[in-house]
Amino acid sequence: MERRPLYLDALESGKLDDVIETLFAVLRHCELCPRECGVNRLEGERGYCRSAEELVASSMHPHFGEESVLVGIFGSGTVFLTNCNLGCVFCQNYEISHLGYGRVMSEEELAKGMLSLQRQGCHNINFVTPTHFVPQILRAVKIAAERGLRVPLVYNCGGYESVKTLRLLDGIIDIYMPDMKYSSAENAKKYSNAEDYWEVCKRAVKEMHRQVGDLKVDGRGIAYRGLIIRHLVLPNGLAGTEEVMRFIAEEISRDTYVNIMAQYRPMFKAYEYEELSRSIKISEYKAALEIARKYGLHRFAD
Repeated sequence: MERRPLYLDALESGKLDDVIETLFAVLRHCELCPRECGVNRLEGERGYCRSAEELVASSMHPHFGEESVLVGIFGSGTVFLTNCNLGCVFCQNYEISHLGYGRVMSEEELAKGMLSLQRQGCHNINFVTPTHFVPQILRAVKIAAERGLRVPLVYNCGGYESVKTLRLLDGIIDIYMPDMKYSSAENAKKYSNAEDYWEVCKRAVKEMHRQVGDLKVDGRGIAYRGLIIRHLVLPNGLAGTEEVMRFIAEEISRDTYVNIMAQYRPMFKAYEYEELSRSIKISEYKAALEIARKYGLHRFAD
C-alpha cells in the first residue's frame, strides 16, 4: 500500500479545499457531531462542546505515552484540543475537556506547530479530541501540507462521531483512533451524558474501518494507515467489555489493533459514584484480555 499521507492527494486534487468549505458552512448550523446542536458558531454561539469559531488548544508537543506504533523513536506529535462533545465524569483530561483550559490558536499557528513537530522527528500529527474543530484543523493541515508536512494524521477521539462528518474526512485522515467506551446505553448516559453512545460509536467505527482498514505498520513498526481502537477497562464491569470485543471481532475485523487499557483511576467527578471510586483490579484487566482473545482478537497494544 502507498505510504504517502492521504491528505496530500486530497490537497493536489482540490478535494481538501472543497471539504474545508463544506465543513465551515456546517458551523453556521453546527452538526459536526451527533449532538447536532444547530448553533451558529461563526456568530459566536456555543453548543454542548462550548466552542465557537476559534480553535482552542491546550498544548502541542512530542508525546511518548501513546501506543508504541505511534510513538516509535521520536514520539507522536500530539495536539491537545480544548473542550469535548462528551461529558465523562471520570475524564482524565478534565482540565482541558471540561474546564476549558487552553488558548485560542490560529490555523496559521497550528500549521507552524505541526511543521515544528515534524522537524523534531515526530512520526505523526495526533489530534486529541478533534471532533468539534475539524474545519479549523483541516485548514491548518492545508497550510502545513503546502509547506512540506508529510507525516500521517491521527484522529484520536472519544468514539462519539457523526458518520456524515467522517465521510467528509475520507481520503484525508490516515489513522483513526477512537475509544469504544461502553456497550450499555444506561452507563453511557449516566457517565458520559450520551445515551446513544453505543449505537453511534458502532456506526462511526464501521465507517472509520471502511476508510482506512486494519492498522498497517512500516518496517520500523510505526503505523502509517488504519484503525486503532482503545477500550478503557472500568471497575465493576461498567465498560461492557464482552459486547465491545464481540462487536470488534465479528463486525469490524479480528485483525483490529486493540488497546485494552488498564490505567483507569478515579478522576474529576468519579468519586461521586461509588462504583467508579476505585482503580481497576489486575483480575479485571486480565479478564478483559481473555474476553478479547476468546473472540479471536490478537493484535494488542504494547
